[in-house]
Amino acid sequence: MSKIEDFLTAQEEQEIIEAIRIAEKNTSGEIRVHIEASTTLDVFERAKEVFHMLKMDNTKQQNGVLIYVAVEDKTFVIYGDQGINDMVASDFWDATRDAMLSHFKKGHFKQGLVDGVLKAGKELETYFPWEHGDTNELPNTISKG
Repeated sequence: MSKIEDFLTAQEEQEIIEAIRIAEKNTSGEIRVHIEASTTLDVFERAKEVFHMLKMDNTKQQNGVLIYVAVEDKTFVIYGDQGINDMVASDFWDATRDAMLSHFKKGHFKQGLVDGVLKAGKELETYFPWEHGDTNELPNTISKG
């Protein structure tokens, strides 16, 4: 079994997907989690590439958030589109990263991802509240590479 298959159990993946559903319930924002073994690129550049590959840059309000994890490299990035980046405090993504990292260091990967998703969702809800007619523009699944 590869490290990516060992990273989360099927039950943990379902709990993260449920967190995405909850986080998106009161916002037009979109949150995705992408997990892959490793990357040969700079991790930020790879997250940006995955963001575009998943068509997260096509949201109407530019309010997509990607949590990208390279398991074997032991690194991750939270990548927000321009709409959300223009709204949040300059230290928001760092604070979210640090909260996730504290769980990751203890081996609590699922909880770190859930906390990151919910924290991003609260911020999206503040700046991009759900309005009548908003649709879920992207699937609430975990993508893998």
